[in-house]
Amino acid sequence: MTIPEERIDRLRSLAREAATASEQDRAREYVRLARRIAERNRVDLPRRLKRFTCDRCDSYLRPGTNARVRLRDGHVVVTCDCGEQTRHPY
Repeated sequence: MTIPEERIDRLRSLAREAATASEQDRAREYVRLARRIAERNRVDLPRRLKRFTCDRCDSYLRPGTNARVRLRDGHVVVTCDCGEQTRHPY
């Protein structure tokens, strides 16, 4: 694992902890930092981070707290509080 990947993984875990503690602004900042590191080093974000972050407002998504999860025909629809929707096949 390279240094940028380690930093991104650490920021993901910090964002999760901050979101659990209801510190949404801090979690949002960790997500933004992880995305900047990935862009600068041309590294893909891990799937765990892509699936649990909002592309519009950069918040860390917690189902039932700030995200709604619905099952549709062959895909999962995750809706953030800001209105952004993502779809993932299953």
